[in-house]
Amino acid sequence: MLKSLSIRNFVLIDRLNIEFEDGFSVMTGETGAGKSIILGALALVLGQRADSKSIQANAEKCIVEAVFDISAYQLDVFFAANDLEYDARNCILRRELLSSGKSRAFVNDTPTPLSVIKSLGDRLIDIHSQHQNLLLGDTHFQLNVVDIMSQTGTLLDTYKGVYNRYLSLSAKLTDLAGRAAKSKEEEEYLRFQFDELKEAQLTEEEQTELEQELETLSHAEEIKLALYKITALLNGDEQGAIRMIKDSLSAIGGLEACFPKAKEFAERLQAAYVDLNDLAAETAVLKEDIEFSPERMEWVNNRLNRLYTLQQKHHVSSVAGLIACRDAFGEQLQIIDSFDEEIALLTRQQTGLYQQLTVQAEQIGKLRKKAARIIEQQLVQRMMQLGMPHTRFGIAFTAKPRPGADGTDDICFLFSANRNEALKPVAQTASGGEISRLMLCVKAMIAGFAALPAIIFDEIDTGTSGEIADKMANIMQELGGRMQVIAITHLPQIAAKGRAHYFVYKKDTDERTCTRIRRLDEAERIREIARMLSGASLTEASLANARELLNVTR
Repeated sequence: MLKSLSIRNFVLIDRLNIEFEDGFSVMTGETGAGKSIILGALALVLGQRADSKSIQANAEKCIVEAVFDISAYQLDVFFAANDLEYDARNCILRRELLSSGKSRAFVNDTPTPLSVIKSLGDRLIDIHSQHQNLLLGDTHFQLNVVDIMSQTGTLLDTYKGVYNRYLSLSAKLTDLAGRAAKSKEEEEYLRFQFDELKEAQLTEEEQTELEQELETLSHAEEIKLALYKITALLNGDEQGAIRMIKDSLSAIGGLEACFPKAKEFAERLQAAYVDLNDLAAETAVLKEDIEFSPERMEWVNNRLNRLYTLQQKHHVSSVAGLIACRDAFGEQLQIIDSFDEEIALLTRQQTGLYQQLTVQAEQIGKLRKKAARIIEQQLVQRMMQLGMPHTRFGIAFTAKPRPGADGTDDICFLFSANRNEALKPVAQTASGGEISRLMLCVKAMIAGFAALPAIIFDEIDTGTSGEIADKMANIMQELGGRMQVIAITHLPQIAAKGRAHYFVYKKDTDERTCTRIRRLDEAERIREIARMLSGASLTEASLANARELLNVTR
């Protein structure tokens, strides 16, 4: 319940503190006294968008603070989920609006995002203003009423979880199908590129080896002549280098006894002899192997040209780059080939989720239809109590072509105030007074199911008077036995039924006109209800009537 409200520097309110009672309370005052301003401040602290124009002139900021007792509403999970300090006895919401236009929100002195404040506020109090009567013609509101009465909450939460997975899977499937279609368009190009590179039978070292071979083939005659010359110089019979080294070995061989260096020289000459002998043997073979082959040179040139062309085409500078391109094309083709399989898998999953949705939506629909019959009966009975004996009310169900976020049911509230008049949608047929009565009946009917900590009726009695107003007051008083109810009213029949009576008025000071509020004692309450009955001038008859309404003896 709402325990207290503190307001500073908000519109016409410079300073206001008010404590509220549980049960049924009323708030009255002249038109323009500031009742709507108080509601506006409460709406502000519950998360409504801030407007810097709401700050009083010359004030740096306005502050609105509301204290709630939330001990009966198991909000500890909500507080934990939003990293807020939990105190069931005193939940303090505070909103600060600065003259700069900035605003700050707090829950139990912890800075809190406005979205969290608004979500929490929806769980704490329902402010029913006159414009909310229009909700009665809104199909989402109507469906919410039916769901509250049918107690489909848990089943609907499960359904919505499946529905969200279905939407996510459908989006993924659509994206995959789009990518598959686009890839299919590119498949022929990709496959041609892949096949071309695959047929090239690429190896990383081939280009270097072919370029070296081409260089050798281009200078075959020069190489052959040089090898002949080297072989002749090394291995000539009389003047060859190998012959001369061999003779040197013979010359040094007999000097070891008398010349210490002879052994070292002999070893070095022997090593040179072996190396040059091997070299001569190798050049002798190579000079016979080196041959100029126009056919081989043409093949090498053609192979290199193919490699160069492929590198230029794919904007790479090596065979390794071409191999990387080939592998990338291959991977893309594998992905394309896997699209059909993946699409088939997702389609099966989507079908399974759709079947789950259909089954769950059917279960929800059955509960809704069952609850709809009860709603129809209860609303007709309640409307008859409010002076509309010929009321007829119905709930029409229409099946959606596909499951939606709330199932497969579209519903419409149908209403007729007259016995012989056809049922029509509420928004098309009900008058303002009828809408007010119907909405009060709806709120009273769902209050026990919705578990709202508090509800504020802002002139829900518009368009009613006399006996009907008295019966509306009885309904609100009955509601007050189960929850906190505050009614802002201009009707004495309703004001007289409140357990507590708050009076809103304006007070002129030297500087400005300010809105004030106070709780009335018994004597003040008699005078206020007498004023509501007779106007500004009180009469003994109006005072007596007020005492009678309040069941107060002299």
